[in-house]
Amino acid sequence: MMKFQKKILMLILGVLLTSSCTSKKDVIYFSDINLNEHDTTVFAEGKIQANDILSIIVFSSSPDLAAIYNTIQPTNTKFDGYLVTQEGTITLPILGKIKVHDLTILELENLLVKKLIEGKQLINPTVTVRLTNAKFTILGEVKTPGTYTFSEQNISILQALGYAGDLTIQGKRQNVLIIREVDKQRTYMTIDLTSKKWFDSPYYYIKPNDVIYVNPNGSKVTSSGYIPNLGNLLAIVSVAITTILLLTK
Repeated sequence: MMKFQKKILMLILGVLLTSSCTSKKDVIYFSDINLNEHDTTVFAEGKIQANDILSIIVFSSSPDLAAIYNTIQPTNTKFDGYLVTQEGTITLPILGKIKVHDLTILELENLLVKKLIEGKQLINPTVTVRLTNAKFTILGEVKTPGTYTFSEQNISILQALGYAGDLTIQGKRQNVLIIREVDKQRTYMTIDLTSKKWFDSPYYYIKPNDVIYVNPNGSKVTSSGYIPNLGNLLAIVSVAITTILLLTK
């Protein structure tokens, strides 16, 4: 009888410890990094897509001639710039319609410089292009979920999480979902923030219109009522013990 009761108590203790303990790896980011390693991964730049709005500034030794290219094309948004059409083009003064779809920002800058020189429009021009309507949405277990805009040419997932105030303690760091749509093709990817493996993935840098969803961890799901929380579990175990003792008397 005493042996049976001891086994029951040990089983209950094991269940309670399992349900209440959290591994260090579950919380700490990049826990598998070897500080003696050197990463030489080269990341691909994002490509220009339809509905992007581009700010284009042209400089040259003849500012008056360059100024015409800096005329901002009106759009129906709060941003000023050249709207990339569904055909993947923009229209600049004198240069006319230019195909920009699937070019990187740097490639477009070089292309515009080439066209200005070859067309004998400007001498030694310099072109700066920026994407002005880049935004992403972050939801789930972060401190301030929402949609954010950014002006940097590239931002990483870590920077995106920083915009949202980082994950809450209830965020599942091993299962952060990235939803991406490029050229009407939607892709899904989960990353494990406790590992460094995603550093060399195409999802290291976010792209405009990415959606990031941080799943809740087990304790969050438990406290939400889908799984009995610790208090309820104790009550159930207490009733079970009482029943067993009554039946074994």
